[in-house]
Amino acid sequence: MSPHKHLRERNFPSALEELRRPPPASDLAGEPSYRLAFADEDFLVRDELRPVRMQLELLKPELLQQEAGIEATLVIFGSARIPEPARAREELADAQARGDTVAERRATQQLGMSAYYEEARRLAEIVTRETQACGTPIYVVTGGGPGIMEAGNRGAYEAGGKSIGLNIVLPHEQYPNPYITPELCFRFHYFAMRKLHFLMRSVALVAFPGGYGTLDELFEALCLIQTGKCRARPILMFGREFWSRLINFDYLVESGMISPGDEKLFRFVDSAEEAWQLLEHEYDLKNNAHCTL
Repeated sequence: MSPHKHLRERNFPSALEELRRPPPASDLAGEPSYRLAFADEDFLVRDELRPVRMQLELLKPELLQQEAGIEATLVIFGSARIPEPARAREELADAQARGDTVAERRATQQLGMSAYYEEARRLAEIVTRETQACGTPIYVVTGGGPGIMEAGNRGAYEAGGKSIGLNIVLPHEQYPNPYITPELCFRFHYFAMRKLHFLMRSVALVAFPGGYGTLDELFEALCLIQTGKCRARPILMFGREFWSRLINFDYLVESGMISPGDEKLFRFVDSAEEAWQLLEHEYDLKNNAHCTL
């Protein structure tokens, strides 16, 4: 071994080294006050440490995505309640076999909505496949749960690519779907930090039909772009009929609640191919050999 010192040798032991060092034999070893602060869970979850925990939820996914070389993402929002078509057909057949007319009506509706699952899966597959060889590949990111989220991660998986899941701790636990790339599955406590990570690397956002959660995510993005707090990027609302029936954007303009032109911050799309063509045009992906965004 060389006797010479390295110019960049650490001057202090790392936190990990300190953590792994056996504590001294002392009567105080079991006292909470004696624990290293960064290794003391009881201390870290105190109300006064909320700003620290929020910073950690900002930094951990950020640093791990930097290390993975992720620079551009396509965000797919949508309901956890929209089933995969095969499962929707099974539930309809089961309701019919039982003669349960209420369940049959519900299953028929779910079968119709399941078409969105297939479109989300196909869109994620197209985006992943078409940009994998690019200098800046586009990674699909979802909320990491079932339904439309599962479809997005599944499409990327089936195209042989990686995808991201941003799970959230809920009273009724949201389990990660099986198609997320394991090292890119993150779990959040704070909705605010989760929504920030949806936007930080996004080059486009696609909102499929959904409920309160989807609306929250969609309108936060629209508000940030409308107010100039973040750069404009394509926001694609998948399913013109669904969104037009749900929200009367023309009335928002007519009533003065939004300005003329604000209704152009998004585009309606009805197929995976239509969505991909808009992204190709926006970023000149077809003519850009290196796909640099």
